[in-house]
Amino acid sequence: MIAKNRLRGLEQIGALTVSEGLIKEAQAAAARQTSEYAPGERAALISQIKSLLQKQNAVLVAHYYTSPDLQQLAEETGGHVADSLEMARFGNEHPATTLVVAGVRFMGETAKILNPEKRVLMPDNQATCSLDLECPVDVFSEFCDAHPDHTVVVYANTSADVKARADWVVTSGIALPIVKHLAKQKKKIIWAPDKHLGSYVQNITGVDMLIWPGSCVVHEKFKAKGIEGLKDQYPHAAVLVHPESPAEVIEIADVVGSTTALIQACRNLTAKEFIVATEPGIFYKMKQAAPDKIFLEAPTGGVSATCESCMRCPWMGMNGLRNLARTLETGKDEIVVEEAVRKKALIPLQRMMDFAREHNIGMKVKGNA
Repeated sequence: MIAKNRLRGLEQIGALTVSEGLIKEAQAAAARQTSEYAPGERAALISQIKSLLQKQNAVLVAHYYTSPDLQQLAEETGGHVADSLEMARFGNEHPATTLVVAGVRFMGETAKILNPEKRVLMPDNQATCSLDLECPVDVFSEFCDAHPDHTVVVYANTSADVKARADWVVTSGIALPIVKHLAKQKKKIIWAPDKHLGSYVQNITGVDMLIWPGSCVVHEKFKAKGIEGLKDQYPHAAVLVHPESPAEVIEIADVVGSTTALIQACRNLTAKEFIVATEPGIFYKMKQAAPDKIFLEAPTGGVSATCESCMRCPWMGMNGLRNLARTLETGKDEIVVEEAVRKKALIPLQRMMDFAREHNIGMKVKGNA
């Protein structure tokens, strides 16, 4: 057990939560992107975007959690649909001079860190992430400074500034092998910002870890009781859970893994039905991977799988065809990372990618100086 006096600072930091006001603002912005199209508007936007991408030597990379429209458009135009780091890797290797990142701001920043010579645009660069918001660099740096004997490990869902303060960056898919590696070296760890993923990693590795008290507003809402109730209705369904979910949800999972791992699971498992505890934008790729299978949204309200009981990421919802067309027309919402910060943030990112390459974990990114 970690001594209580070492946790006092984290208890105070626990007040850094995302306000309902910010979430409602994001939901309103998302609603503007998903409101009903006028006759012919959707087709006209898709045609316009395809033309602009070609004219500007641009490629679209979209996260699994964005709308099916954007994921399909990325595929149709020679872009890519993936998790955050694979999005940046693809952009790094693609010859396009402009990367258009449909996702949230830390993804755009990661793309810029790894691709400084390219222009990086987003449909809306104000689309953020609760984990990023709950880990402001000034408070985080002060906490790290108070524990200089700890190795700082941050999740990819953080700002460029926070990455620049870290020793390692990890994704959910590589967190366990890296922390196991650090545990063998008897390292003590500061983990940020997701407390559920941090606890999951700590429980498996037994590492001495100070865990930052952040959480994802989507995964935080999933409830074991609700999933168990849905399981009663679909007794043969496999439960797929992202490790950003609470421990009670992880406890009842058949598979716990990153977005990529969950997509692979629905392809490889013999189950025909899946209860999925992550953002339902992932269903687009799951249905491609296993078109003959049924995917059910894990409930968050505790009783059913109705739309009202399920959670979407409001910031992912801020990406749409309308503002994608606008940003390509105007060049607005470009991602800029200060060069001094970029160079510092590249170090822990490169460390992770070198580790992945050395251990054949399947992550490949060309190095940038």
